[in-house]
Amino acid sequence: MSNNAAVDLIRSLTEAMNGPSLAREMRGPVEDWESLAMILEFGDGYRSVHGYAYSPGSAITAVACDWASIEPEVQAYLGDRYEPGDPLPVKILVQFDRATGEYKVTFEDTDEERWAVKPANYRQMREQLRPKFD
Repeated sequence: MSNNAAVDLIRSLTEAMNGPSLAREMRGPVEDWESLAMILEFGDGYRSVHGYAYSPGSAITAVACDWASIEPEVQAYLGDRYEPGDPLPVKILVQFDRATGEYKVTFEDTDEERWAVKPANYRQMREQLRPKFD
C-alpha cells in the first residue's frame, strides 16, 4: 500500500474538516488541534465521515467532512488495497497525530456497530478513538 495514498487521504481529511464552524466550536484557531480520529462509513447507498479533533488540554471537538471533498483521495487509497468489484469495508478509522506525523488506518470489514457513537456512549467513544501510538 502506498504511503502517498495514506498521506493524501489524511491531508484531504484535515483540509475538509477545517473551516469556520470548527474554529468557532474550538474557540480558537483551527490550527490548535493536535490529533484527530475520523470514521469513514461505507453504508448501503450512503457514505459518511465524522470524528473528533483533539486539542491541547481536554478540548475535544466533533468534526465532519463533506464526502465529495475527500472522495478522490478515498478512492485512491482504497484502490491500493481492493480490486475493482471487491466488497468494501463497512468502516475505516483514520487516526493521526499532528505533532509526530504518526497515523494508523484500521479497517472494519463486517461489524457496522464498531465505533458507533451514540448518545449513551459518546464520552467513552471520544476517548476510545483518541489516537495513542505506542
